[in-house]
Amino acid sequence: RLTPADLDGGTFTVTSLASTVVDAFTPIINPPQAAILGVGRVRDTVGFTASGPVPRRVTTLSLTFDHRLNDGAPAARLLGRIVELVERPYVLVGA
Repeated sequence: RLTPADLDGGTFTVTSLASTVVDAFTPIINPPQAAILGVGRVRDTVGFTASGPVPRRVTTLSLTFDHRLNDGAPAARLLGRIVELVERPYVLVGA
């Protein structure tokens, strides 16, 4: 378990409730950090393609950031990039 002292000097936190029944939540920034990413539980759902319905595993990501440091556009780009890497991790290795 982390203590407040463990967060000293940090700029970004990832917090997860994936092991619970919580689908989504709003994480609170730990000052003076710039942002925090919340990860909800992974759940089964149905997606639809041109071929018809397919099973999907999904999660909800929630990004909270300090608007005094930047506006929503860079935060949205960051979240979009995180989604891209989670959905296609092979991008990290150039495959």
